[in-house]
Amino acid sequence: MLADLPPAVAAALADAPLALVLLWMLVQLRRDVAARPEEPAAAAAEAARAELDAFKLEVARTYVPLSLIRDLDSRLTQQLGRLEAKLDEVSRAATAAAAVSGHALPGRAIGFGLRAGEPEA
Repeated sequence: MLADLPPAVAAALADAPLALVLLWMLVQLRRDVAARPEEPAAAAAEAARAELDAFKLEVARTYVPLSLIRDLDSRLTQQLGRLEAKLDEVSRAATAAAAVSGHALPGRAIGFGLRAGEPEA
């Protein structure tokens, strides 16, 4: 009887137990995944964000010397001071030009807090 079977059918019969085992493993895997309680996505994202922040802080501590950070901070502070002085000079010039020409300047909304004439919140 086995001699009458074509080779393709004989090969399929030989592979059938392997296919059944793979199917059984797939069903078991799906059942296990469905039964496993999942962590909420927001909690997982928050945990990943906290780990990333901690890693960034550790990198900043170990790879950047404190002297370079202080140097950068002082250079930025000096540059911001120069920009503020230029803006003050331009503002004074505009106010003087408006006073000479007799035109009123519109209210300014540039700057931070009380220095820009904004009421305290």
